[in-house]
Amino acid sequence: MAKNYPFIGVVPPGPNAEKIIAQDARYASTSYIKEYPLVAARGLGAMVEDVDGNRYLDMMAGIAVSSTGYAHPTVVAAATEQLNRFSHMCATDFYYPVFAQLCERLAKLAPGPEPKRVFLTNSGTEAVEGAIKLARSHTKRQYIISFHGSFHGRSMGAISLGSSKVKYRRHFGPLMPGVHHLPYDNPYHPTNWRDAAENLFRERVGEDEIAAVIMEPILGEGGYVIPSRDFLDFWRDFCDEHGAVLIFDEVQSGVGRTGQMFASQALGVTPDITLLAKGLGSGLPIGAIVAKESVMSWGHGSHGSTFGGNPVGCAAALATLDLVEGGLMANAAAMGSLLLAGFNELKKKHDIIGDVRGVGLMIGVEFVKDRKTKEPIVHLVHEIELAAFKKGLLLLGCGRSTIRIAPPLVIDAEDVRIALRIFDEVLTELRVPA
Repeated sequence: MAKNYPFIGVVPPGPNAEKIIAQDARYASTSYIKEYPLVAARGLGAMVEDVDGNRYLDMMAGIAVSSTGYAHPTVVAAATEQLNRFSHMCATDFYYPVFAQLCERLAKLAPGPEPKRVFLTNSGTEAVEGAIKLARSHTKRQYIISFHGSFHGRSMGAISLGSSKVKYRRHFGPLMPGVHHLPYDNPYHPTNWRDAAENLFRERVGEDEIAAVIMEPILGEGGYVIPSRDFLDFWRDFCDEHGAVLIFDEVQSGVGRTGQMFASQALGVTPDITLLAKGLGSGLPIGAIVAKESVMSWGHGSHGSTFGGNPVGCAAALATLDLVEGGLMANAAAMGSLLLAGFNELKKKHDIIGDVRGVGLMIGVEFVKDRKTKEPIVHLVHEIELAAFKKGLLLLGCGRSTIRIAPPLVIDAEDVRIALRIFDEVLTELRVPA
């Protein structure tokens, strides 16, 4: 049976969408970006319908958040049941079942043989902030190494660690001190990451002064970049040798997206702390700091959160993990392989595709002016987004010239075919002279 999406009955944004856009423009903060004029009304699976009845195939999942798709009945039932029981009880001060159950579940799922402990948060940014405190508390050191191109959130500590766009940091200083940024390994655009690390420790800070090394095991906002195993092993060995804490920010890459529960498992390197959010609650706000028991050593009452580990979010997360382990993780691996093969075929046809990379349903397609120079086509990503949107395909860019493919983990082979067909059409039409 053919899908009833994509379907564009009214050129977006339609009249109903225009009203919402005008209302938003009048009253919402000027800081919001609004990538393109999608005004969502409802969703089901990998389909999003706007307020004018247009239906879209979603290949970005609200920035890798809607992991089980929209309105998954298992998640809806779990959240509704908990909401009917009670919607809040501060987990910093009291107990409730789904909180303890989720902590145990994540602790047992986390890679590595050492026992784990879990702190539940509202978001990925809050998980990052907590991890900064935890690493400094555990090591009694202050300096943190982060990487060029990284994104760790929008709060003060998080933007101090981040280095993907100047607008995230501009006019917000002074930022948190003690952060040193180094090159991230990018196999398509090789960096001098090893020399830069050696220079840092020779000229600016001692190895034994580092509290933590924080990285995205797959760079997200910075371009969906998969580093070499050599890079990951270098920093794992560094932390082991010098007593620092290795933190993997898996806010975007975790919870089955790579075809395994954690990207660290797909890449073969185990951190001391894993940070989760986005897809953990299938759209409900919840995040987590999952740390080795030996590392989660901060004192009683030293950290807390009023809404972190909210009961409804916990219930949704438990249902999400059931679904991910129950088949969606394997589906991510299978559909990811189909998409990678499809995009590599499109690369043969479209010379502006410089690189296709990814694992599971976390794929980057990078566009270049010339494959020899690898100079990015900076303006093209937004044009692709808009053109695809008008055809019923939701995409989102990252880095300087990369489209990220991060759909709900429920997509099927027909969704893959539709996405590749529209992607091909868009690239063909954008290259036709006016």
